[in-house]
Amino acid sequence: MVEPVGNHYVVARPVYSENSFNEEHEKLHRYHKTFWDHLKLYFRCSPQRAKKIALRFFPVVSWLPAYRLREWILSDIVSGINTGLVAVLQGLAFALLVNVPPGYGLYAAFFPVLVYFIFGTSRHISVGPFPVLSLMVGGVVTRLVPDDSTGSGNSTNISAINEERVMVAASVTFLSGIFQLLLGIFHFGFLVIYLSQSLISGFTTAAAVHVLVSQLKFMFQLPVPGFIKPLGIIYTLESFFSQITKTNVADLVTSLLVLLVVFVVKEMNDRYKEKLPTPIPIELLVTIVAGLISYFVNLEEKFNVAVIGKLPEGFQAPAAPDVGILQNCIGDGFSIGIVAFAVAFSVAKVYSIKHDYPIDANQELIAFGLGNIVGGSFKGFASSTALSRSGVQESTGGKTQIAGIISSVIVLVVILAIGFLLEPLQKSVLASLALGNLKGMLMQFKEVGILWRKDKFDCIIWVVTFLATIFLGLDLGLVAAVAFQLLTVVIRSQIPSCAVLANVGRSNIYRNRKDYTDIYEPEGVKIFRCSSPIFFANIEFFREKLITAVGFNPLRVLRKRNKALRKIRKMLKKGELQVTPKGLISMANHTYESDEELDNNKIEELDQPTNMTDLPIQINWGTDLPPGITVPEVNIHSIILDFSSVSFLDFSAMTILKKTLKEFVRLDIDIYIVESHEGLLDKLERSAFFDEEIKPSMFFLTIHDAVLQILLKKDTANSPKLKLTKENSRSNDYVIIPRNGLRSRECTVRLCLWHSRHRKHGPKSCSWESARSDNKSIFIPELLCQPRAESIQTAY
Repeated sequence: MVEPVGNHYVVARPVYSENSFNEEHEKLHRYHKTFWDHLKLYFRCSPQRAKKIALRFFPVVSWLPAYRLREWILSDIVSGINTGLVAVLQGLAFALLVNVPPGYGLYAAFFPVLVYFIFGTSRHISVGPFPVLSLMVGGVVTRLVPDDSTGSGNSTNISAINEERVMVAASVTFLSGIFQLLLGIFHFGFLVIYLSQSLISGFTTAAAVHVLVSQLKFMFQLPVPGFIKPLGIIYTLESFFSQITKTNVADLVTSLLVLLVVFVVKEMNDRYKEKLPTPIPIELLVTIVAGLISYFVNLEEKFNVAVIGKLPEGFQAPAAPDVGILQNCIGDGFSIGIVAFAVAFSVAKVYSIKHDYPIDANQELIAFGLGNIVGGSFKGFASSTALSRSGVQESTGGKTQIAGIISSVIVLVVILAIGFLLEPLQKSVLASLALGNLKGMLMQFKEVGILWRKDKFDCIIWVVTFLATIFLGLDLGLVAAVAFQLLTVVIRSQIPSCAVLANVGRSNIYRNRKDYTDIYEPEGVKIFRCSSPIFFANIEFFREKLITAVGFNPLRVLRKRNKALRKIRKMLKKGELQVTPKGLISMANHTYESDEELDNNKIEELDQPTNMTDLPIQINWGTDLPPGITVPEVNIHSIILDFSSVSFLDFSAMTILKKTLKEFVRLDIDIYIVESHEGLLDKLERSAFFDEEIKPSMFFLTIHDAVLQILLKKDTANSPKLKLTKENSRSNDYVIIPRNGLRSRECTVRLCLWHSRHRKHGPKSCSWESARSDNKSIFIPELLCQPRAESIQTAY
């Protein structure tokens, strides 16, 4: 029962072990589904299930009929136009990262949007090229189709290389889409949880640095080859600086001016976003102005600047991927698919939380997989979402993916009709626009200091991910980052936090004894907590910490005791010891015998429980032993193991844990395991964990239950006035038997937690409990409420 007393509460209940609690409270038997049950459920068919699957696989069927045409259509049109203009420019710019002609970036900005409209679950993200993915695809392209090493530079060679590179980019995109589709079908959307926010931040920041370095050759117009290998960024910078004297000044000046204007206007957009009806489309304005200047001034002929050149008109026929290329980039396809999904899902999750609607990770995998399959078939490259482009779509009023369809119409118009207007645009302008979109990712450097203050492990993950990606490349860097992140999880679970607990405030609250001053530790009791699952990798650490907490090695003490018994038996047989009422008395001078002689080559016998049945006296290990016999002192009688944080226990850990507990039990130390989760006891029973020494009765509900049981047991054994026996009718009620042997109904006691205010008033303030004769409850000041160092202010 629970009774409120002001802002405090008083609980009256029995002391519960796991067994006694289950005896008093009937437990429901729940059927746990097996793997085959889940398999049957997954493949069962019914009209309702078919409808549910159809709606899940085609989300557009759910939200499109509910579209609020009058309220949302204008906002979606405005948002779609703005997003489409940005998508065109980013498609052209990010194609440079892929090392393919800029026009193919328009295909990557068109087809995935149409597919996502049908299969996607996010209403606000803008699907299309992403700089990190473009750079990853570009790495594969450069590795499989390197730059022309002959140096001829004729148009035929360049055209052939471009065609091969387009095919490589399309093939690896197709392969990444296959991986995403399979992961989505088999419900592997949870894989994204292995890419933590710190890892993604460090990876994208390093990728932004790679993008910056890769665009330098377009800004300075230098023939810098790509180095797709570990330390490739170093070789790229070395090649760049070795040719810097050949810089095209016109391209460099244009790039710096564009960067300056883009950064200033973007900063204005961020600072005055609440006052501006729509962000200033600076990319579009810069493109128009730069294209006009290049066309009318004829920069290509006068200053030999590099321009986009002729863009392909219309669409190319879909083509099957090259099987040979697929075989050479399986790992790249998988990593590109995972990174694309992780970035897109993290952005989609932000908007889903902001606008309060659900998204499905597995369906997102399917949507992006199909988008990349279709895009790769039409010679596009990998798509995801860019945070800046999605920000434009959401901030300009986009409500649904109708805005995405409008943006794809803008891209379509450029592909079919007005693409020729972009032909005089300098590549250095596109490179500057690509760098202008990296501001957010480069600003993630500020997270290092924040993470160091909040969580040093996350900070180390960020730094290691960044450095690995910088020096090993995007593919190997990602693998190394994930491996290191998992290693930190293993380290943290392999070296868990362990502590010795004590009672705080003389209540039922137990905390680390090092953190508080007002603590109470029952004499001879150690309360030990491990804040981690216990498994094969950390069980030895758990054992070492437990031995350190109790202050002795139980196996060593057990062996010393068995050696001492062997020696006592030998001395008794020789008449060197005599049994007296006061104990054992030595009758001869002590002669030293080595431990090796006493072991008698039977070390396994020393690990068995001490057996004194053949001795004429029971040895008290706490008293003085005969001369020449020393045994380490054991000053505890009970150990409480707090398993509240132990979520699982594997078989290897069970074996060592059982061995360790037996060592303590054989020293006559009582073991109590408390607050274990419900399935642990059943698992231990199935694993044959229990025997004559390790019993289920050692499991208790809470630490306080175990402490009260220990105190009740010890005070009952030591008190000359009281003797507690269980009442037959109630397994958890106790009866006080005074010295005169009389019993009264008022003396039947049950556990209650005594309010801390009783400290001031003494036992008289507990009369409320004494009056409860109907509940057979009484306060016992003689047991625990005397002002002794080892007392605890608790009522029974």
